[in-house]
Amino acid sequence: MMEASSAAAPVPPRSSSGRFVAVMNSAQRSGLMTEKDGRIGGRLSAALIEQAKANTGIVSDTELLEFALASLALEDRFAEAFEAVGGTVDPDLKLGF
Repeated sequence: MMEASSAAAPVPPRSSSGRFVAVMNSAQRSGLMTEKDGRIGGRLSAALIEQAKANTGIVSDTELLEFALASLALEDRFAEAFEAVGGTVDPDLKLGF
């Protein structure tokens, strides 16, 4: 009889998750992914890289960087816009109640 492994079952990659797909599709539609003519490099904590890969399911360093940068490039900045208007809503806006 075969013993059950004590290791946890592998988590399916999240790189096919809705969030990953939405971010990357949006970056593509926005023209941010048209050419791969840039280069980036840096020394980073191995723990940071591994945790980011574990949280996203992304295996490739390049794909991880693309996702991270696309997420930042597409940020909607709602919080800053809301704060800029004083956190208020136009009193004439019909909210449905």
